[in-house]
Amino acid sequence: MYRNFDRVLLVVALVIFVIGISSIYSATYTEGSSALRGLVLKQCIWMAVALVILFIVISIDYQRFVDFAYILFGLNVILLIIVLIFGRTRFGAQRWFSIGVFGFQPSEFLKITFILALSSYLGSKAKFTYQPSDLVVPFIIMLLPLTLIYMQPDLGTALMLIPILFSMLIVRGVRIRHLLTIVILGLSALPFMWFMLKDYQRQRLSVFIDPNADPLGAGYTMIQSRIAIGSGFVFGKGWLSGTQNQLNFLPERHTDFIFSVIGEEGGFIGCIILLALYCILIYRGLKIAQTTGDTYGRLMATGIVSMIACQVIVNTGMASGFMPVVGLPLPLMSYGGSSLLTTMISIALLLSIGMRKPRF
Repeated sequence: MYRNFDRVLLVVALVIFVIGISSIYSATYTEGSSALRGLVLKQCIWMAVALVILFIVISIDYQRFVDFAYILFGLNVILLIIVLIFGRTRFGAQRWFSIGVFGFQPSEFLKITFILALSSYLGSKAKFTYQPSDLVVPFIIMLLPLTLIYMQPDLGTALMLIPILFSMLIVRGVRIRHLLTIVILGLSALPFMWFMLKDYQRQRLSVFIDPNADPLGAGYTMIQSRIAIGSGFVFGKGWLSGTQNQLNFLPERHTDFIFSVIGEEGGFIGCIILLALYCILIYRGLKIAQTTGDTYGRLMATGIVSMIACQVIVNTGMASGFMPVVGLPLPLMSYGGSSLLTTMISIALLLSIGMRKPRF
């Protein structure tokens, strides 16, 4: 079984995590105190838990997760409902359960159970007619959690379900013209969706067009992030030497804007190295999706790769000022136990699929 174990995939994931830990240390470093006693230590504990879960997951045939996909998805949806009632509120969003000093975010794990549920449904249809009627159930599977996540509110995670769904439908053979029709209908509804957004979400979209319209308010984080990345130039200012970072000009630098820390301290070269590692990770995932002979495995691997790739694109684009701020973590880099566990479980599922592909 371990003959097909993708060591490169796991090693690259661990290297990205180590870079992330060093960046979190720098982002939380204060002279005279030890950041290791705080967020860095918590993140390392989460990684230790994640590695244990990873080896448990790869020891189980991924088909077993497909068998229980609807149950896992249903339980996750129930948790999304409960968190809206009893969850912890932070920065105006009710997304977390508190477990001692740690937080648990059901919407992060929803991305995995969503992929499992879609894989189970799409893979079980032996005769997929590729008609618009075939898209009803997949979109219901998406819209239910999307609505609940949006209500938290967490627009970034909610919107992330859309490219995951589309990528899996394309792999299953759904006609592109059907998906384009849905995209056009969705775009035509944008003026109406504007009025459904929260005030802070509208502000984020507005300052994306012109951050200087509110430089000390909604546009502040984007402006400081651009300054941080730009000030790194080619080779960066060095570890623990970023002025925007160390002087606390950049908010959320250990979470959603960790890429800005890389840009300032590692420069253009540091950013390119990190993005190259992500490209290797994505390539290995796509290779697993391409070489597996199982429909369920191909769908699952495609959804996972799409999830990771989209988060990398959106987060780095957000930090660079090319996309509006939507609050998505950078996989394996940003501080956050739920995000880290979700990504490592996803890596474990990819490894499980690759290990069990048929030999020719």
